[in-house]
Amino acid sequence: MLQRTLWCAFAGFGALCHAIQVPLALNVDPPPGASSIGEAAEQARSSSVEDPHYAADSLSAEDQHDPLADWQLDSPPSVNSTAHLVFETVSSLLQHWPNTRMRNGHNIVPGTVPTGTLLYHGTWHSELPAGPDWTALDPEHSVLFCESITDDGGCWHLTLMTTRPLNVVYFDGTSSAKLLSGTLDSQDIVALGDVRPDWSIDELDRLTALCNWGRENNVDGFVRMEMSFEIMLCNFTSGVRVVSFSNIVDPVMPRSTSSKFSPTFEVIYAGSWHNRYPGETRIQLDLSGLVSFYDMELVPSLVPARFGKERWDHRLLNISTEDVVRVRARLVEILSRPASRPTGIDWPTLIRVVVDRYSERLELVRYLLDFTGTDRHDSDNVIDYAIKTQVQLRHMLMPYILVDVIPRSINAETKQGGSDVLDWARLVYKLCATTHTGMFKDDAMTSSEKLLLNAVRGTTREICRVVTKMWGSGVLAGVDQFMGTDGEPDVETIQNLVKTWREDIDELMAWLDWNVWVKCRPACGPEEMCYLTTWPVGFPLPSNRTWIPRPDPAPMPTTTTPVPWRGKLAYGKPEKDWQRPQPRCIRRVDPYDLGVRSVASNFETAYLYSAASGHTH
Repeated sequence: MLQRTLWCAFAGFGALCHAIQVPLALNVDPPPGASSIGEAAEQARSSSVEDPHYAADSLSAEDQHDPLADWQLDSPPSVNSTAHLVFETVSSLLQHWPNTRMRNGHNIVPGTVPTGTLLYHGTWHSELPAGPDWTALDPEHSVLFCESITDDGGCWHLTLMTTRPLNVVYFDGTSSAKLLSGTLDSQDIVALGDVRPDWSIDELDRLTALCNWGRENNVDGFVRMEMSFEIMLCNFTSGVRVVSFSNIVDPVMPRSTSSKFSPTFEVIYAGSWHNRYPGETRIQLDLSGLVSFYDMELVPSLVPARFGKERWDHRLLNISTEDVVRVRARLVEILSRPASRPTGIDWPTLIRVVVDRYSERLELVRYLLDFTGTDRHDSDNVIDYAIKTQVQLRHMLMPYILVDVIPRSINAETKQGGSDVLDWARLVYKLCATTHTGMFKDDAMTSSEKLLLNAVRGTTREICRVVTKMWGSGVLAGVDQFMGTDGEPDVETIQNLVKTWREDIDELMAWLDWNVWVKCRPACGPEEMCYLTTWPVGFPLPSNRTWIPRPDPAPMPTTTTPVPWRGKLAYGKPEKDWQRPQPRCIRRVDPYDLGVRSVASNFETAYLYSAASGHTH
C-alpha cells in the first residue's frame, strides 16, 4: 500500500489513485407521447421496469440514503431474470456453434445482405424459380440440392450476386430444422400468427406465408440456419442477377460406388467456418431493431411458461394472443422506420468486450478450483491454489480496486457469518458493474437498445457481484498478496473458502451458460473437427406425417425413375445427444464418422426432408 502511494505521488497521479466513485447516470424518464404497441413497451422499459436484483421499496429509509444500498453482495438476480439470456443469445447471433447447441431461437433481427454477395441455388432443372425459393451462402450447401432426376445425370447449379442491399429478417437458432420441438416457433408467429407444430414440414407454405408478409414490409428474404446458413429468397429477379447457371457434375456418387467423398460432411464443415464470433459476416444485422422473446415487457406470457425449465426446453408454444399481436406490431414498426442508429452504440462489440474480458479468466478460476479439489488433504497445495485463484480474481477487478478500499479487519471476521462482512467491498462491486454502461442514457434509445442495455447491465452486475464476493472472501481469509498476508493462512479456513468459491463459480458459469466454454476437450487432431450433432444428421425421422415428395415449382420431367433420395440414407439409431448436443471430435477425411451407419457419398436425410417439403437450395 505504501509503495503504491509513493508511486502515485511521484508520478503525479495522486488524485487519480485516490479517486472516489462518481455516481453514474442509470435510467432517465421515457420520452412523452408513446402511443403504439411498440412504443408502449418502450415507455414501460425506459425506467428499468423490474430490476432483477432488488426492489427499491424494500429498502429502509436509512438504506435509501446509502449510495451503496443497492449493491449488496448477497443479492443474486431474480429467478425470472432474462438479462443473461438476452445477453448470450445476442452474443451468439449468426454463429453456427451456439445456434446448433441451443436450437430453439428466441430472436428476430432485421438486417441486410451487402451488394456483391454471392448466393447459390441447386435444382434439377434449368429454369429460374418462378416464385420464392431457397438459396445457400456456401456452394457446399446448395450442391446437395443440385439434384438430377433425368437419365442424362448432372445437376443445375445457379450462382446469383446481389445488385443492391437485400433487406432480410433473421431467425436465430437452428431455424431451418423441421422439428416439432420449437425450432420453427418464431417463424410461425410471423408467418401464421401462431405457433403451429403441425406445420413442421410444410416448408413451401411457410415460405409463401413469410414472403406474403415480407412483401408488405419491404423484406426481400429470410435468413435461417441448419448445417449452414441459408436465405429464403422471395424473388429471384429483384435485387439479384445471374452470375452462372451451370449443369455441373453431380456431387453425389452412384449408389453402387464405394466413395471416400462425403458432400454432406462438407456442408457441415462449411457451416463450421461460421462457428464462432463474428459468425456469418455476409449478413449485417441491425440490433437497434432486435425483437427478443426473452423480453419480459414485450412477451410477459412466456415468463411462467419458462419457469423451472432448462434453457434447452425454452420455446414459444404457450405465448398469448396478445403477445403475438404485440410482437408482430413491433416488427412492422421496426421495418417501417428509416434506417438509422439512434445512439451509435456498437452493441455486438460491447457485448464481445464483456465476453472477452471474463470468459477465459472465469474458466481458469474454475480449473484452478477443480485442481485444488484433487488433493484436499495437502494443505500446501490447497493454500497455493487458493493464492493462484485469488490472483485471477484480483486481475478481473484490478481497475476497480481503489486504494481506499480496505476491510475493517483481516482474518478476524472470516469465520463469522453475516451479510455485512464484505460491506467494505461494495464499492468495488458497483464500479465493476457500472463502468461499461453507467454513462449511457436511454432516452434516445429504441426499445431494442434499452433491452440490450439492461441485458449488459444485468449480466455484468452478476459477474461483478460473484467475483467481488469471491475476491473479498479471499482477502479476509489471508490469501491476497496485497492485503492481509502478514500472518499464516489458516488451513481449515482456506479449505472452507475453496469449497465456497467452487460453488460460487459453478453457479455463475451455469447461469451465464456462455457457448465459448463449450468445446472439445482435449482438442481435436488435424484430421478431425469439433462437432455438435447437427440437424438432420443423426436425428429421428418424424412419425406424425407421411413422407410424400411435393412437386417442385417447375414441371416434373417425364421419367421412369421415381424421385430419388440418391445414394444411401443415414439410418440406424439417432445420436444419443440429438436433443442436447455435446461436443465431440469427428473425422474430416475418410473414414467419416458422423455417428450414423451410412454417411459417405449421399444426401442423407437432408434431401429426404427437403424433398418432402419441396425444399431446394
